Amino acid sequence: MSDTRRWSIVCLLSLGMIIAYIDRSNLSVALADKQFIKEFQLTSTDRGLLNSYFFWTYAFLQIPAGFLVDRYGVKFPYAAGFAFWSLVSAGAAFITSIPQLIGLRLLLGIGESVVTPASLRWIRFNIGEKQRGLAVGLYMAGTKAGPAIGAPLAAWLISYYGWRYMFMILGFGCLLWLIPWLTLVKNNDRELEANFVRQTNSKPISFAKLFSTRLMWGIIIGTFCYNYFVYFCMTWLPAYFAESRGLSLQKSGAFTGFSFGGMAIMATLAGFAADRMIARGADSVKTRKGFTIAGLLVASTEIIGAFAPSNDVALLFAIVSLTGLGLATANYWALTQTLMPGAAIGRIAGVQNMASNLSGIVAPIITGFLRDATGSYNTPIYAVGVILLIGVASYVFMVDAKYVPKAD
Repeated sequence: MSDTRRWSIVCLLSLGMIIAYIDRSNLSVALADKQFIKEFQLTSTDRGLLNSYFFWTYAFLQIPAGFLVDRYGVKFPYAAGFAFWSLVSAGAAFITSIPQLIGLRLLLGIGESVVTPASLRWIRFNIGEKQRGLAVGLYMAGTKAGPAIGAPLAAWLISYYGWRYMFMILGFGCLLWLIPWLTLVKNNDRELEANFVRQTNSKPISFAKLFSTRLMWGIIIGTFCYNYFVYFCMTWLPAYFAESRGLSLQKSGAFTGFSFGGMAIMATLAGFAADRMIARGADSVKTRKGFTIAGLLVASTEIIGAFAPSNDVALLFAIVSLTGLGLATANYWALTQTLMPGAAIGRIAGVQNMASNLSGIVAPIITGFLRDATGSYNTPIYAVGVILLIGVASYVFMVDAKYVPKAD
């Protein structure tokens, strides 16, 4: 495969993730719309629950989705999941009750469950170690560019056309992605995996052994903590800007977009920077681990914004904290692939992404509960700071090459 085609597919994977995040985060913008809230008579606790339902199916299907792509390859399972979730997302335009919306969010999670295991499996067997940080960075930039594009776009569509047309336009329009995917991608990743196993004489590591190691639990805890902040921002940041800082819906969407846009740029640059350092002889584990810890520490500065009476300071740290977290984005995923090169990567990615998206269940619910209980967003933001520091501790004390499990 030519380099041009290979990197075109990496960009296509990133675009697929952008679309996935637009479809999963557009509800958070609708939930900041006064007309939507009034029509369905929603409390803050209700809004937190609605934001979480997607993750119930998405998170718990990550490991089965990993087995699926390891068994059947990447190309066709991803295409089927993509088509299904796009139609489900568009279907939200026709709801008349909250139970219908809940059902669609659960179905959306089923459709999107294949995205990360499939994408990281393709990268693992098509991109070498010295370029993998950039590849994962570009791919993971989609997880930030999705909200960066989706939040202002959804806010604009709601403002001019209403929330029903917003769901319809975004859902049906994204189906065009399938054309380049089915044209460019070969269904050969299982052959590449077989060649890798023969050349390296590596063997898969059993799930029992994986979950008996400090390394795996450190990755799970660190991933959960990283994404708790991401999903707090994705599901509640538009409402925080509108309700606590007095911004209009369109400005809330724009500042949410700026925050995630900065993170997308930083994710790509940090992945590239780590690759360059490794290519020059730096230890790959120490390098990617250092970037990950730095990102979590910078993200914890969001607490400063919660204390600030000034809107300008609060908005600044919302952008700085999310942008800083981008230092970790590519590197904490690439670090897992570096530490566990002999494992079936679809399944490993499924485990890590399940941990990632359990926070998508917990963060919106806890935030909504604390918001109702205290009447402000300060306590939910303090909780974010504590959880990020727990993530730092997990990478410092648990994620290390000396804890790598050996194959049976």
